[in-house]
Amino acid sequence: MPRLTDSVTHAGLADRVFGENELRDVLGGRDARRYGLVNRALKDGSLRRLKRGVYVLNSRYRKEPLHPFAVAQSLHPGSYVSFETALSYHGWIPEAVFTTASVTPGRKTLSFDTPDHGFFTFHPLALQEYRLLTSVERIKLGASTCLIAKPLRALLDLVALRKEAWSGIEWMISGMRIDESLLMALKRKDFADLQVVHKHKAVEAFLSALREHVMPSQNAALLPG
Repeated sequence: MPRLTDSVTHAGLADRVFGENELRDVLGGRDARRYGLVNRALKDGSLRRLKRGVYVLNSRYRKEPLHPFAVAQSLHPGSYVSFETALSYHGWIPEAVFTTASVTPGRKTLSFDTPDHGFFTFHPLALQEYRLLTSVERIKLGASTCLIAKPLRALLDLVALRKEAWSGIEWMISGMRIDESLLMALKRKDFADLQVVHKHKAVEAFLSALREHVMPSQNAALLPG
């Protein structure tokens, strides 16, 4: 096994994404020696570069696949997976999603195309201060912990990104192919948590309209028959 892969594996990083700081700790020595080891590993294919300063081992040196959500958050730390990607993960939409789309705390839309792990996009949204991670869960996926939007947060992020105005429940049922029972299962707390997250009034209006559609059915269920 090549020297770099041996050291990375011994350090417990074989199934993770790692950067220059981790390589400095693992490999030690002078910068020139470390750069030489990295360049040789890149050349022989045992090390793969996701972007400048961010690496993974070739799949043949890993015990388990690297989840694309872990790749996303290594490409852009501070981001979380959302939009159709999170909706698909939660089983809210039936279609497979081939782009891993995330919300970024930055101001620029970014994209990365990686040969081994797919296409990644990062989108900024107008959010209230300190609300970036409201209704975002930390979920363990393999060796990594990933930030993933809950279904209603992912849906509202998509509304904000597309600038969708409320046009009734049909956009979600027919357009997005979301099962209506999933929408009707939303709770008051799901809506309350998201009332002060997005800055745009249109998103607030969408959330209010959806709540009005969902809550009457829940209230009716509490009435005596």
